[in-house]
Amino acid sequence: MPFLLATLALNLTPGADMTYTIARAGAQGRWAGYASALGIGMGCFVHTAAAAAGLAALLRAHPAAFVAIKWLGAVYLLYLAVKLLLAKPAAGDGALPARGHVRVFWEATLVNVLNPKVTIFMLAFLPQFVDPARGPVWAQMLVLGSLLNLGGIAINGTVASLVGLGARRIQRSTRLQRAMNLVSGTLLGGLAVRLALTER
Repeated sequence: MPFLLATLALNLTPGADMTYTIARAGAQGRWAGYASALGIGMGCFVHTAAAAAGLAALLRAHPAAFVAIKWLGAVYLLYLAVKLLLAKPAAGDGALPARGHVRVFWEATLVNVLNPKVTIFMLAFLPQFVDPARGPVWAQMLVLGSLLNLGGIAINGTVASLVGLGARRIQRSTRLQRAMNLVSGTLLGGLAVRLALTER
C-alpha cells in the first residue's frame, strides 16, 4: 500500500514527462499524446532495467558519463522543439498519420532514455520498497519499476485525451496550429534547458 500511494502521488505530480505529453498532444493530437505516453513508458522500463542492473551507480560514480548523456538528451529535445517551431500548419485535420505516431513513440522513448536523472531516481526510489527476504533485489526492482511505469502511462494517456479534445479544434485552423506549435515548441525547449541545467 505505501508503494502504491507513493506511485500515485509521483505520477500525478506534473513533471517533465507530463509536460512532454501535453506538448505533443497539443501540437499533433491525442494519438500523438498516446504515442508519447507509451514512448515515455518504454524509456522508463529501460531506466528500471538499468537501475536493477546497477548502471545508475555507474552513472553516479562517473560524472563524465552522466554529463554526456544529459547533453545528448538536451540537444535532442532542442531539435524536436525547433522542428515544431518551424513546422508549417496545414488547413483541415492536422492529425498525424499512423507512421507519424510510430515516429513520435520512438522520439519520446529516446528523450526519456537520454535523461540519466531518471535512472538515478529509480535507484533512489525503488530500493525503499524492496525486501531482500522476499527474493532477488533486482527482480523486485523490475516489478516495482514496472508498476510505477504502468501508472505513469495511464495518467499521461489520460492527460493526452484531455489535451487532445482541444487539439482537434486547433487542427482545423492554421492560425491556431501556428500558436500551438509555438507553445509546444517553447515547452520542449524549456525541457531541454531544464535537462541541461540538471545536476547529479
